[in-house]
Amino acid sequence: VHTSNVGPATGFVVRFEGGPTVYFAGDTALFGDMRMIGERYKPDIAFLPIGDRYTMGPEDAAIAAEWLGAKTVVPMHYGTFPELTGTVDELRAFAAPKGIEVIQLRAGETTS
Repeated sequence: VHTSNVGPATGFVVRFEGGPTVYFAGDTALFGDMRMIGERYKPDIAFLPIGDRYTMGPEDAAIAAEWLGAKTVVPMHYGTFPELTGTVDELRAFAAPKGIEVIQLRAGETTS
């Protein structure tokens, strides 16, 4: 594991009235309370880091999505500099057997 201890895991849950519940993990690694977040808030979509250096990597992100109960993951915090080696293809390989969809968004893109 290549994570560094720079502070507590910090993320947030956003509930849209009549829409999805979204969990945004921020810069974090896999942690056990993701199960509690899943039980309590039941996020539909999780924005999860996959860089695998200062955050979780693709394999842990797929586990996080499973613990959260999220059926869709939007990967983030990857590919911006060489130390961030996690890829969307790796995430898809770990997420697909769990029935988790991966949506890759590029800067400025949206999805519905």
